[in-house]
Parts: sequence; structure tokens; C-alpha cells
Amino acid sequence: MTQPTLDEPGSGTGDSRQPSARVSPVMGKRPRWAPFAVIAAGLVAVLLAVVTGVHAAGGSHPPRPLAAGVPVQSPSQANSGTSGADPVAADPVAADPVAADPVAADPVAADIARQQATLRRVPGDYDAWAVLGLDYVQQAKIKVDPAYYPKAQGSLARSLALNSTTNVAGFAGQAALKAAQHDFAAARSWAQRGLRVDPANAVLVATLNDADTQLGRYAEAFAAADRLNRLHPGVAAFTRAEYVYELRGDIARAEAAMRLALDSAQSPADTAFAQYYLGELAFGRGDAAASLRANEAGLAADPAYLPLLEGKARAEAALGRVADAVRDYAQVVRDVPQPQYVIEAGEYLQSLGRIKAAQQMYRLFEVEARLFTANGVTLDTDPTLFYADHGDAAKAVAAGVVGIGIRPFIEMDDAYAWALHRAGRDREALGWERKAMALGTRNALFFFHAGMIELALGDRRAARADLERALAINPHFSPLHEPQARRTLAMLAAAR
Repeated sequence: MTQPTLDEPGSGTGDSRQPSARVSPVMGKRPRWAPFAVIAAGLVAVLLAVVTGVHAAGGSHPPRPLAAGVPVQSPSQANSGTSGADPVAADPVAADPVAADPVAADPVAADIARQQATLRRVPGDYDAWAVLGLDYVQQAKIKVDPAYYPKAQGSLARSLALNSTTNVAGFAGQAALKAAQHDFAAARSWAQRGLRVDPANAVLVATLNDADTQLGRYAEAFAAADRLNRLHPGVAAFTRAEYVYELRGDIARAEAAMRLALDSAQSPADTAFAQYYLGELAFGRGDAAASLRANEAGLAADPAYLPLLEGKARAEAALGRVADAVRDYAQVVRDVPQPQYVIEAGEYLQSLGRIKAAQQMYRLFEVEARLFTANGVTLDTDPTLFYADHGDAAKAVAAGVVGIGIRPFIEMDDAYAWALHRAGRDREALGWERKAMALGTRNALFFFHAGMIELALGDRRAARADLERALAINPHFSPLHEPQARRTLAMLAAAR
């Protein structure tokens, strides 16, 4: 049977994947990079107590990765039944308290424990070292803790020292680690190296797609997504097909592909992942009620998947459910203080006139940014847009220059354009904004930015058209910019 191509997604829900070919959908679907140092927990608690009156301590579940996926196994491990582990400090084989009870722990922690047990018996097992490294990368995302990245690097270095020529799992681990650290060029290089050994490896094809997307190599990324769909149809392939359609502005096909991912879900976390992005698609086209339904359905499947709570809060805010939105944003920022979520919560509070609370969120973001830098992670769109929107154009441009250098993706093109506009460099800004919009992506924020840049350049007709388009795509696209778009259109209408 011929597998579906990206021009015509398939409709089957079966999955004949072997363990060695399991692909996690987390790898590159609108990555929300979240390495946030555990040492920030006390500061987060203090700030959130001031903002919301809610104690940050509690028994909430840690955030899941953006989709559930069994850690990558080599063919030898798939046959032997060995799996994963978690080191502490400098000893990647030392027992980890998180994985002390593999049955009760999360699946990645359980896999970590199994790999550790394997390595105690067979310290020269390069496959086990590689899978352990991959597990650490995944656990850094799940636990929002960059301390796992040095462990990942140590484990992968041991693996590649034992076998540097045919070690596909080691190459895949290095690719995943570099992508998590925003070194997408290195991630691409490691993926290509692995594919030279195993051209049909679905994990490596998925990683190559992700890296090419973030590097702005769109034709190659789309080809890799189609290749993955032919090699290994399932949740990971369908979510990448969805992103191809979304980037091209074909929202109907994007939703169809994501519904295939939902139909193919093999776990509650897969279901939660698909529902989250169905909610994202619905919100992006202005249907906040449908977005809310999708996020609630995802939470019903997997209450521990906290990105769904962010989607729920955003939909509630758009629907005017203020108390619900404030409550849910408070929990999201308490439990998953990712930069995007902190800024989003702050801007919603600002739109409500709760200026002191919003300022606390913004201070929390700046603390996070410093911690990210200290842990070797480079932020890109978040600081660029934050400083552009909150009064420091020079910092915004500086962040934009760095971001364009490491991640020349359309979201970064847009953010850099907005920073240049805030710095008064509108002619340059328009060029970058047009580059951001070149694929045909239906993103209301892009059109808003374009309209305001065009207005600054004196092109009122183009500005009016783009601002109207932004509101037509999504009338709730930003709690701060949506009112600004309406005020600007009213001004333009009065000036006719």
C-alpha cells in the first residue's frame, strides 16, 4: 500500500513501528525551548506570591514533553529488552532519585533507570550510553532543567568514544542535544552523519526536518517531512506534515494532518499533544471557543500536560473569562515558567490594568533570561519581541541579531523586523517582515507588524490592508496589539 504524501495525508491509524524506529513528536514541532534552572525555583515562588497571592509550592505534575515518545533504541536494544538511565552529577551511571522507583516514575525516568542498570553490567555498551544521553535530553525538557544537558553530553561522548563510525543512536543523541541547545547547524550535521550510516532511520529524518525548518531551509525541510511520512507514518510524521501546511498557510490541510495525528495517538500524552496543537490552530484562525474545547479535551486525556493549560488560559482570556484565565495563567507560570508563558501572562495582566502584577512577570522573565544564558542556552524570539514591546529597542535589536544568526526561521525574521521598527529602522524592517511572510503563513502577528511598519513608512493603504488582515485572521491575536490595531484602523478611517 502506498503511503500518503504531504499533498494527500493518509487516514490510517495503524502503526507497525518497531521500538528501534519510534519517533517522538516532540522533536521540532514549534519547539518551546524550556531549560530553566532548578535554582530559580525559590525566586519564582517569591515573585508569584507577590503577583497572584498563590504559593508556588505544591504537588503539581512536572510538564510533559510536547508529545510522548519512547526513547530511541538501537536495534540491538530493541531485541534485548534493555532501555534507559539517569546519572547524578558527573557519574552518568549513578542512581538517580527520580528513577529510584521505575514503575512509579515517568516513562523517561524509568528508561533512565534501565539504561543505568545495563551500564553497570556492561559499561562498554555504546548503545546504552547513547540512549541514556537521549533520555537526558528528553528529561531536561520534561523537568525544565538544563542540568541534564551536561549529563547528556557526557553520556553521548562515552558512547561515541566507544564507536564513532556506525553509532547511529549516538549521532541521533548529539543531534537532539544540539537542537535543544539551539545549535541547529550542529544538529543538522549530526543528523546527516547518522543518515549516511542508516538512510532509513526515521528519528534522524525527523531531526533533519526539524533542524532544516529552524535554519530556514524550507524546501529541504518539507522534503524531509515527506520522506518521514513515507518511511514511518504516525504521530511524529503527521505533526510535521501539519507544520508544513501551516507554514504554507493551508490551515484546512494542517488541521486534517493534525487530526490524523490524533487518530494515531498511542498514549494519553500523544492525545494531549495533538489536542494542544489543534487548539493552537483553532486559536490562530480566531476560533477561541474551538481552541478551548481542544485544550479541555487534551487535559481530560492527560492532566499532567501543562502546555494545554496555557492554551486554555489564552482561550479563556479571548472569551472574556477573566477569573479563569488569571487562575490558569498563574498555575502555568508557577509550574512551567517558560519565557513565552511568562511574557504572555504578563501581557494579559497588563491588558487588564494590573500593572504591578505584569511588571513582576516581566522581572521574572529577565531573571529567566539570565539563567538561560548562564546554562549555555541562547534565547531568540522571546527576548527580541519582549524588549521591542517593552521599551528597549537597542536590546531588542541586539537579541535579534543573535537570533537571526542561530535560527533564521520565519518567526525570528518577524521578531527581528519588529525590533528594527522599534529602533526606527523601518526600511530594513519591512524587508525582514516580507521575508517572514514569504511562505504565505497566516499569522496575525506578522500582518500586524507589517501594517505598523508600513504606516511608519507612510504607506497608509498597505498598512490598512495588513491591519485589517491581522484582525480577520485572528481578532484575539494579542491582548496588547489587538486593541492597538483597532485604534490605528480607526485613526486611518478618520483621516480619509
